[in-house]
Amino acid sequence: MTRNAKLWGGRFDKCTDELVEGFSASISFDRRLYRQDIAGSIAHCRMLAKQGIIGEDESTQIVVGLEAILAEIEDGTFDFKVEYEDIHMNVEAALREKVGAVAGKLHTARSRNDQVALDMRMYVKEAIDRIVVQLRTFQTTLLRLAHTHVDVVMPGYTHLQRAQPVLLAHHFLAYFEMLQRDIARFRDCYRRTDVMPLGSGALAGVTLPIDRSYLARELGFAEISRNSMDAVADRDFVVEFVAASSIAMMHLSRLAEEVVLWSSAEFNFVELDDAYATGSSIMPQKKNPDVAELVRGKTGRVYGHLISLLTTLKSLPLAYNKDMQEDKEGLFDTIDTLLVSLEVFCCMLATMKVNCRLMGKVAAENYVLATDVADYLARKGMPFREAHAVVGRLVRHGIDLGKPLSDLALSDYRAQSPLFDKDIFDITIHSSVAARDVPGGTAPDQVRAALAEATRIVSEEP
Repeated sequence: MTRNAKLWGGRFDKCTDELVEGFSASISFDRRLYRQDIAGSIAHCRMLAKQGIIGEDESTQIVVGLEAILAEIEDGTFDFKVEYEDIHMNVEAALREKVGAVAGKLHTARSRNDQVALDMRMYVKEAIDRIVVQLRTFQTTLLRLAHTHVDVVMPGYTHLQRAQPVLLAHHFLAYFEMLQRDIARFRDCYRRTDVMPLGSGALAGVTLPIDRSYLARELGFAEISRNSMDAVADRDFVVEFVAASSIAMMHLSRLAEEVVLWSSAEFNFVELDDAYATGSSIMPQKKNPDVAELVRGKTGRVYGHLISLLTTLKSLPLAYNKDMQEDKEGLFDTIDTLLVSLEVFCCMLATMKVNCRLMGKVAAENYVLATDVADYLARKGMPFREAHAVVGRLVRHGIDLGKPLSDLALSDYRAQSPLFDKDIFDITIHSSVAARDVPGGTAPDQVRAALAEATRIVSEEP
């Protein structure tokens, strides 16, 4: 086939300008849809034969040709050509070379519009399955860290200021919950992606007696689309997927930020394994948390794909428009970015060393038990707001003396309230975490119960 003899070119007198040809071609990136495209074509071909629209022998020739093309692509010998624009036309042109004119019957009762919608849905479904598996692996890594450090106390923060002591395991389990919501979002997205558009034609449906339910069963879809115009124009499932990916990347980025902080000399809570850190080209002492920083940076990249996709779609009239070709590169990069970020982050966390002793020491500093002291007064009948003010003055007194609460004399306490007694010194970071014995709290029994439930979720849920 010559460059100006397009498969759609019967109505044209001129060939496509080479500049336009390169500008409009998508084969450089949509070639990764080859498996989905060929699977869809095989199912469509068999359906045409089943319905008597083409002959069984014709169907066999076409399927054999498609399987040969799949083998060539998989072994790297297939010649993708820009002049054939996209994966669909590349496959069809190659099929014509292999089986002759009968290849033209494959496109009976089908448009590239519903063909690409099908390929994209199949690709996203497979991507969701892979991502959910990787999210589960990440959760498993967090659980191992939580189990290993189940008794370690660390300072909890608000506004990045030391606030109250918590268990390190409780902190890790917070991210487990985030990832559990991510899994739920992707599974929900899967449900709306699991709708088969093939049979919608260009936008109005087709005139031949096709069997769409057969196609859905063959291709593993739960249902068929209900409106042909919406089926070819819809990219909500892509938007939803990239949005779910953006939230997942945001969760990774938050943990990445903590790893960056914790591995600094100012915190020194963790040390990253040499295999997951880098050095400086000029400062020999440096050990940089590049993996965490890159995950944090790549989050913005995924956000950008979401905004780009929404902007592309916001003004498109029904049904298909060439603008929609722009949905693929951002989607593919989002999938690649999220998967590699999850994988490398898991490895970094699994090899990370925790400075348990220092975490415990810091957890006891900077008046982090002040809330417990206020609760002490509240348990003795003082209204909490009054107790808050009393302890605030006590902290101010400690700051003026340069002493932590534990080093103040009982007389210092009683100067602020006669309700204080010597049992005030029983308040420690360990009693503090143990006192938070409510569902969802950081008390050891609650954290162990949460760990058991999280372990059950990972082991029992697919």
